[in-house]
Amino acid sequence: MKKMRYFIAAGCVWLIALSTAQATDVEVSGLFSGKALVTINGGRPRMLSAGQASPEGVKLLSANSNAAIFEIDGKKQTLNMGQSISTASASGTKPTVKLVASNGGHFLTTGSINGYPIHFMVDTGATTIAFSTAQAQAMGLDLRHAQRGGVTTASGFANSYRVMLNNVKVGDISLNMVEAVVIDSMPGDMALLGNSFLSRLEMKREGTVLTLTKNY
Repeated sequence: MKKMRYFIAAGCVWLIALSTAQATDVEVSGLFSGKALVTINGGRPRMLSAGQASPEGVKLLSANSNAAIFEIDGKKQTLNMGQSISTASASGTKPTVKLVASNGGHFLTTGSINGYPIHFMVDTGATTIAFSTAQAQAMGLDLRHAQRGGVTTASGFANSYRVMLNNVKVGDISLNMVEAVVIDSMPGDMALLGNSFLSRLEMKREGTVLTLTKNY
């Protein structure tokens, strides 16, 4: 990858992970220390405290002013202010994630790399997933034997390292053995979700909504 662009975007992002017609819908409309204001299955907003479960089985594990962690249909889900998620209670269709563009026009979401939670920005112009050396160190990636190279960034030339990730997950979409590049001077705490991940999915954009579907 010869060129890389970095963006800083603001605004709320909606993420919906769909697997079947029967699902539990959760939307976060308020975040507080140890509490979250949520709407479940289109009902009236209600306040959940940490450790409390709703009659629908949505349990708030923890919350602060930035994000809340829920247990929904047996899975841990992290939602930020304004985020919504729909998780299926059974399998049968291809895992799908729907993203709505932020106010800046970018598609942002949360996910994980090798089990390490991370913020992603979809970048169809990036050959691979890309993130900083600081993030790589936090994940415990060993770069000593990685293939070294360089990329041209907005700040100039930077050293890079090609690595193979054991697992990358966004919503219910989980892929193994995904190529990535680690960049020394990449700013911020957001990783670029590039084509080493996206090319293994079906992608469909309708206005401000981007739908990602896992291929089998």
